[in-house]
Amino acid sequence: MTRITAWRRHPLARYAVLILALALVGMVYAAFVQAGKPADAALATGKVDDVAEGRSLFEAHCMSCHGTNAQGTTTAPTLIGVGAAAVDFQMSTGRMPAGAPGPQAPRKPLAEWVDETKIRQISAYVQSLGGGPQVPGAEQVDPKLGDAGKGGELFRANCIQCHNWVGAGGALTQGKYAPNLNESTPTQIYEAMITGPQAMPVFNDTTITPEEKRSMIAYITQVREQRDPGGFALGRIGPVTEGLVAFVVGIAALALAAIWITAKKRQKS
Repeated sequence: MTRITAWRRHPLARYAVLILALALVGMVYAAFVQAGKPADAALATGKVDDVAEGRSLFEAHCMSCHGTNAQGTTTAPTLIGVGAAAVDFQMSTGRMPAGAPGPQAPRKPLAEWVDETKIRQISAYVQSLGGGPQVPGAEQVDPKLGDAGKGGELFRANCIQCHNWVGAGGALTQGKYAPNLNESTPTQIYEAMITGPQAMPVFNDTTITPEEKRSMIAYITQVREQRDPGGFALGRIGPVTEGLVAFVVGIAALALAAIWITAKKRQKS
C-alpha cells in the first residue's frame, strides 16, 4: 500500500492516469466503429450480409481496375468514400463495368451478370469502406412531392448550360458531353446531383437542398411529357438546330424557286 500511495502522489501520476483513460476510450470507440461499419452499409442496402457478398463480387469484377482494396489505380479512381449512391448510379445506368476506355463512360445496357441485387451488394461493400452519399429513398425522389415550377427555375439556373432546357444533353470539351436525361430515373437524377459523375459538379445539400432536388426531378420528368405544338421537335436541342434547318430549307427553297423561274422564262423565249 505504501508503494501505491507513493506512486499516486508522484507528480507524473495524474498524467499517466489521463493517458491510460484516453487509450481505453480510444480502444472502445474503435471497437464500436468497426462493429458499426456493416450496420451503416445495411442502412443503405437492407442486409448486413450484402457487404460480404459485395466484396466477393468486387473482387471478381471490379478489383482489376479499382485495386485490391478499392484504393484506385492508374486505370480507375479510388472508391473509398464515394458512397453507395455513386455505385448505384454508375452500375444501374450501365456505365460500370466500363467498356472501352474513353473520355466519358456512356450509358449502355447492363452487363449480363449485373442485376438489382448485385448492384445493392456492391454498393453496400463500397459504403462500408469509407461512408459517403447513400442511395436516396423513394420519398426523396418522388416527383409528385416536388414543385415542378420551382424545379424549372433551379434547373434553368444550374443545369441548362450543359443539359439543355429540356434535359436533351449537349456537347462539352475534350470529347465529353452532358447526357440526355430522358432515360434517367428519378433515383439516378438525384444520385447524379449528390455524386457528380463524369464532368458534372457535385450539388450537395447546402447548395441545393433535398427538397429542391426533388422539385428539379419533378420538372425534368414533367417536361418529357410536353408536346411540340409547333411541329417537328428537331431533338429539342435548341435554336442552333432550328436555325440550321431553317437556313438549309430556306436556301434550298429559294434555289429551287430560282431554277423554276429561269426554266419558265427559257420555255417562253
